[in-house]
Amino acid sequence: MKQVNIHGPGDVRVDEAPEPEPGPRDAVVEVAACGICGSDLRYVRLGGLAGPMPAPMPLGHELAGTIASVGAEVEDWKPGDRVVLNPTAGQKMIGNGGPEGGFAARLLVREVADGNLFAIPDGLPLEQAALAEPLGVGMNAVDQADVSPGDKVVIFGVGPIGLAAVATLHDRGIDDVIAVDLSPRRLEIAKQLGARAVLDASREDPWPRIRQLHGESPVLGAPMAGSDAYIEASGAAPVIPQIIQQAKGGARLAVVALHEERPVNFLLVMIKQLTIRGAMEYPDDYNDSIDLLARRDLSAMVSHRFPLDRFDEAFATAKDPQSGGKVLVLP
Repeated sequence: MKQVNIHGPGDVRVDEAPEPEPGPRDAVVEVAACGICGSDLRYVRLGGLAGPMPAPMPLGHELAGTIASVGAEVEDWKPGDRVVLNPTAGQKMIGNGGPEGGFAARLLVREVADGNLFAIPDGLPLEQAALAEPLGVGMNAVDQADVSPGDKVVIFGVGPIGLAAVATLHDRGIDDVIAVDLSPRRLEIAKQLGARAVLDASREDPWPRIRQLHGESPVLGAPMAGSDAYIEASGAAPVIPQIIQQAKGGARLAVVALHEERPVNFLLVMIKQLTIRGAMEYPDDYNDSIDLLARRDLSAMVSHRFPLDRFDEAFATAKDPQSGGKVLVLP
């Protein structure tokens, strides 16, 4: 079968690989759809999880599919069951440095009793079910922002994770959401998913409009944006310092994008008594994202679909910040 592997920095290939066979406590999943994640782009750039690996690293962890076969000791799953994957459950690290990856026709899931697999409703299309993993990441960012109906929220960066946060906020009745990005297409998707307003930061400084839309709240006599919470999903270096500079007293910030060694003005953090939280991985119950996908049509998050043999084109599209939403590979 075909399988996508990283061979070194910038070197990602569609290789031939043996068909997987389940061990006694394993399952093999026929992959219907697997999304390209921002972390996949980083792994390829680095040549592996945090740098070049001693052997090719399989790629892909945002997937949905159907169980093709199970081992003799597996009791909870059977061929034909429709599932999504928690790639890090049981420290399996599927597509994240482990020996298996989801950009393949079939995926070996080891020790399924560890809770890697989750059933999906019959009416949920597999392509949309593949959004469960990135939706969970955006949902967890919303959880860390500690928001409630009536709060005013700004999301910086509406790639797939930011879009997932928009969808989660809208589902929870938090309607005063401003989305900020450089891509008109992503901003249009954010509007479809429930953002009240969208700001193209490539055309205007977003802060005057944020203060106009969310009002102002002074700190030591200086006008600050009246937003209650921020979700930083862009990864752009200036954004966190700008939020700290512009936020009102008591505002909350959840950081879900990767930032490496960015300066933070902790004097302002102290004066304003800001709350800053990191957001990594998923909500406490992985089923929360599946339930949201079953309740609401979030297919607008998917902007591109490619077969596995066009992975290079799919990867190039995912690297383009103007491309839109989630890029799916359909093995």
